[in-house]
Amino acid sequence: MRSATVKKALGLQDSPHLHGKNVPAYESDPTVLEWLHDVFPSMGQVGEYFVGLLPFMRWIRHYNFQWFLGDLVAGITVGAVVVPQGMGYAKLANLPVQYGLYTSFMGVLIYWFFATSKDITIGPVAVMSTVVGSIITDVQKKHPDIPGPQVALSIAIMCGSIVTFMGLARLGFIVDFIPLPAIAAFMAGSAITICSGQVKQLLGETASFDTSTSAYQIIINTLKSLPTSQGYDAAMGVTALAALYILRSGFNYGARKNPRFAKLFFFLGALRTVCVILVFTLISFAVNHHRRKDPAFALVGTVPLGFGHTGVPVLTGDVIKLFASKLPACVIVLLIEHIAVSKSFGRVNNYTINPSQELIAIGITNLLGPFVGAFPATGSFSRSAIQSKSGARTPFTGIITACIVLIAMYTLTAGLYYIPKATLSAVIIHAVGDLIVPPNTIYQFWLISPLDAIIFAVGLIVALASTIPNSIYATVCLSVVVLLFRHAKAPGHFLGQAWISDRNSERPLFLPLDETEANPSIKVDRPRPGVFVYRFSEGLNYPNAGHYLDNLVQTIFKHTRRTNAEAYAKKGDRPWNDADSSDKDVSHLPVLRAIILDFSAVNNVDVTCVQNLIDVRTQLDRRSAPVPVQWHFANVKNRWTKRALTAAGFGSAPLQQVASANDDKARSDVEKGSVDMSVSSEVCDKPTEDGPRPFFHPDLTSALQKVDEYLALYPAE
Repeated sequence: MRSATVKKALGLQDSPHLHGKNVPAYESDPTVLEWLHDVFPSMGQVGEYFVGLLPFMRWIRHYNFQWFLGDLVAGITVGAVVVPQGMGYAKLANLPVQYGLYTSFMGVLIYWFFATSKDITIGPVAVMSTVVGSIITDVQKKHPDIPGPQVALSIAIMCGSIVTFMGLARLGFIVDFIPLPAIAAFMAGSAITICSGQVKQLLGETASFDTSTSAYQIIINTLKSLPTSQGYDAAMGVTALAALYILRSGFNYGARKNPRFAKLFFFLGALRTVCVILVFTLISFAVNHHRRKDPAFALVGTVPLGFGHTGVPVLTGDVIKLFASKLPACVIVLLIEHIAVSKSFGRVNNYTINPSQELIAIGITNLLGPFVGAFPATGSFSRSAIQSKSGARTPFTGIITACIVLIAMYTLTAGLYYIPKATLSAVIIHAVGDLIVPPNTIYQFWLISPLDAIIFAVGLIVALASTIPNSIYATVCLSVVVLLFRHAKAPGHFLGQAWISDRNSERPLFLPLDETEANPSIKVDRPRPGVFVYRFSEGLNYPNAGHYLDNLVQTIFKHTRRTNAEAYAKKGDRPWNDADSSDKDVSHLPVLRAIILDFSAVNNVDVTCVQNLIDVRTQLDRRSAPVPVQWHFANVKNRWTKRALTAAGFGSAPLQQVASANDDKARSDVEKGSVDMSVSSEVCDKPTEDGPRPFFHPDLTSALQKVDEYLALYPAE
């Protein structure tokens, strides 16, 4: 019974002709029906899919008071931070500050239903807000009559629809195609651009210039406009920024010097933004309470109470056309920041997120958010770090945070009026400053992979000289080009055989000849004369098949001679491109006998690469005529690859000796090596009229043994 189960798992069938202790069995070829069965989900998998759309159902039944305490502390801490940050990020999006509160509320309220991370908090973020702000500015330059909130809510709905579809289709793996250097360049370039755009308001400059252009233009215009700075605004901005950094440094120093109070210092540090906003708002209130019509410095102004913009958002095709070209950049920003943040916190806190489910979470958030006035939102790195360190136990933390934001929207709006705009700019600069990649990280990129460091540099330069979306496109496209080039030009290796001692025995080890030649301490036996062992390093498919096989043919031509030197009756019959010219002595070179291809790195093949193999076989058969070349394939793991090779004329399905699992003697014979467990064709040693049939082998050792047997039976003349 056990033997039958093993055979079924391996896709093997008993031969109708042979019976006994060691039953030969044929590995059946895969079929299209089998492929369809693997592609289409079963009813059980469909059920798991729908249950997985609401992950909270798995843990909510086990919710307890201890978890609630952790979530309560984390939720209150994050809520205190998200209120001022949300207002600041709304200004980045060129929207009234209340839209930041709407976005903060909806992000944390909806996410917990779909979350697979306990640490992530969704809401307005600096980079996405900047992209939305630039789109609003571009649209209003052409159509001043279109209000900014309408554009922002339309962007949220479109991005939410796209991301939700990607999540439902389980396309979360797409994020894996965006490498770390591209993400780092995007984040650093965005941070510098955001900081440079906030300096104008930080210093209270009255000169009029566009802060949505490229970073270098903003920096130049800011420096030119320094004489127009207002003293009171600059005082409220610069001192607030200095206070934020001084408080952070002080609390970090205190935590290092007094580890017992590290938790206390952490919470104080997390609340530093709230403290600074509160202090400077009180100062502003004292200064401007009796002069609201003519304040001494710029204030946030009136913030409507509660939800003043609820309703069905206006979505028109004309508005969508105006920003349609920017949608890919918006979607990429949503994906990059959220998935990168959630994966990093999952690794730190020992759990695994589901990228596709996370896409559903941010997609649904951006679909429903606009109904209460929320603009595009995604995962925030800074607030997620605070939530993680505050002791969040479950995604339910978002409900606590939503309650804090709701309380602020209905009770604190009068006080929000007096927040200085310069102080709000200081909060933004302080929040995004940590996104800038430190120099030691860039140097680490250079040490690991200089190409990745170059990609980072290109992305950063494009972000500063052009726009953030262009930086995303440049780094992603450049990374894809590098990936394709590495794949297309992947180096194949000719292998030799070395022997390593293992206790009292020796076992073979196959090493690349081009690498071992540089190390004389490694003794490598080259394959038999006229035999070549070749390994594909990064798969075999249409981009790299030509490169691999050209290298294979050129090396074989260089190290072998034609079997029949008199193949051309006349000198003029020789092709112009024949490498074996008549005046070159190649008699010392062996004739080509066999080729062993190591498919350990090959998962599947396509029509193009199989056709290239056929062309190479024809080309080499001419060289070895009248005896065709022996072809052997080792480490072929994929049954579809075997089927493809067989269908292309490289032989019939392999025959495998399978020892009966219930026969102790048979198992003993296998362990002693007296039973050949190699996968090979039925009787393929002797060439047939149609040419030799290949062998399929489980490893290179058995393949080389079969070649040795063939050479012993049919030595070269």
